[in-house]
Amino acid sequence: MLGERIMFKAKILFIGPNESGKTVLANFLSDTVENVDGEYRPTRGVRILEFESQPEGSGDNAKCEVELWDCSGDFKFESCWPAMIKDSSGVVIIFNPDAPNHLKEIETWYSMFIASQGLQDKQCLLMAHHKPGSRVEDGRLPLASHLSRLALIHSNLEEEPEDARQAFCRYLGNVVNTMSESREREEMSIIT
Repeated sequence: MLGERIMFKAKILFIGPNESGKTVLANFLSDTVENVDGEYRPTRGVRILEFESQPEGSGDNAKCEVELWDCSGDFKFESCWPAMIKDSSGVVIIFNPDAPNHLKEIETWYSMFIASQGLQDKQCLLMAHHKPGSRVEDGRLPLASHLSRLALIHSNLEEEPEDARQAFCRYLGNVVNTMSESREREEMSIIT
């Protein structure tokens, strides 16, 4: 279409503990349909999904090519993590708020994928993914202080699926704005 142009390509990592809902959310946000038989199948290494999205707050006709890296939560793939992290624009830590061990485990994911990369808080997102039959209410969770600085959203694809999509588009807007600011600083340093 005339007037539309792809401005940015964002590489977003979906990371977090096993069985937290990373693949279900990745499929939903990218409109990918897979055989859904309800059976849990762990991701082996990483799946890369590509789609276009309109980040919120990034201009009227701004589109973004999203490369969504659905990363396995299995630590046996830890040797692959540096390659996954390389050139990432943002990181989303997905966890199941019903699983008490997930709250502790996300601290490890934070230190390995976010703190080590020097990403800004607005390039990161915590997603408390509520599975069917979840007992945890939306609201404050007992997070470590460094995690409480990150945006936290609750997703429930059974009850409010579009809320999760809108929250992801807002987050993507933050990532694109950060990429834009970084590009402008780079261009200015070349000029001066």
